[in-house]
Amino acid sequence: MQRERHFEEARARFYSAEMASALGYLHAAGVVYRDLKPENILLDHEGHLVLTDFGLCKEGLVGDQTTATFCGTPEYLAPEVIRKEAYGRSVDWWCLGAVLYEMLYGLPPFYSRDTSIMYDAILNKPLHFRDHIQVSPAAKDLLAGLLQKDRRIRLGSGPSDFEDIRQHQFYRDLNWELLNQRQIPPPYRPELNDAYDLRNIDPEFTKEPVPASVLHARSIRAASSLGCRENGENVFAGFSYVPQHLPLSS
Repeated sequence: MQRERHFEEARARFYSAEMASALGYLHAAGVVYRDLKPENILLDHEGHLVLTDFGLCKEGLVGDQTTATFCGTPEYLAPEVIRKEAYGRSVDWWCLGAVLYEMLYGLPPFYSRDTSIMYDAILNKPLHFRDHIQVSPAAKDLLAGLLQKDRRIRLGSGPSDFEDIRQHQFYRDLNWELLNQRQIPPPYRPELNDAYDLRNIDPEFTKEPVPASVLHARSIRAASSLGCRENGENVFAGFSYVPQHLPLSS
């Protein structure tokens, strides 16, 4: 985004749809992400989005349950978070709107270098669509719904959650089933040799030492043989790695 300044609408549609699908999955599992921003969104070697950094997630929020912790990144905070009010899943849809706006226009919707001015704009200023970039009425309508200051009427705030976003006219021609199966070719594919090519990762991170695990073999074995079953079902089902046959520690 820094290089291209803003994306064409088709590209922003694809990326925002993958974000929305990921958030919808988290919400269905009772998790509110709370820190959606470009820095936490990576591209895999095929060009699909990957969410990272789940440190601010809140687990156990189902339906209309709320929390009140002040956390997130200033440019993407929802009004209710700034007001330190109780909030629920719809903060993620505000963040989605802020990131989509940035993809389309080049900056977050209420951006200012002065945080106090930015907070005032998030709380009190109307949403402004910049005239120098042409954006479709459907995109503007989606942004207006996601960036609704009143969380009670924000798009996605009702019991249908992600379904309200999925059904919006901005995604009218998108096949969500193919999207979730990763069958839609991404608009951009990174120039990489394979999934293990780290050339686009800052060496600051790739050169960090990998610390030894604090778990002992016995505790891992306990997790795999006892803790991995809940109500008779394997809670690791669907993961790429499922621990099996681990030896007991001496």
